[in-house]
Amino acid sequence: MPRARSVLVTRNFDRNLAAIRDFLEAAGAPAAFGELVGRLASEVIPNLQRFPALGADFIARAPLSADGIALFEKVVKAAGPHSQVRQLIDGDYLILYLAWGDTVYLLSIKHHRQLSFDLLGHWP
Repeated sequence: MPRARSVLVTRNFDRNLAAIRDFLEAAGAPAAFGELVGRLASEVIPNLQRFPALGADFIARAPLSADGIALFEKVVKAAGPHSQVRQLIDGDYLILYLAWGDTVYLLSIKHHRQLSFDLLGHWP
């Protein structure tokens, strides 16, 4: 059995949680945020402690757009050669995390509906 790891929350992950809370409140589903936090604490984090390779290898999924490639290369460089950047889909959420040594860093979380559908408002 893999050894337990510590799981740390980055400032960006914390900001993403606040944005999800605001998003869910605006959508009239404030209870969903409590469910998310409960699930992170009771299932996601314990699973990542035991199985840090649970998510898909983010590095193996190179993007196709020029902007995506530039951002992807920044992530790969920042992560370093002895770490793993992974993505985990958990229900309505996409979680990006870094497994490095005995520590898992929660980097980002997004609700799948936080993507922009206001094409004219964002891209005139």
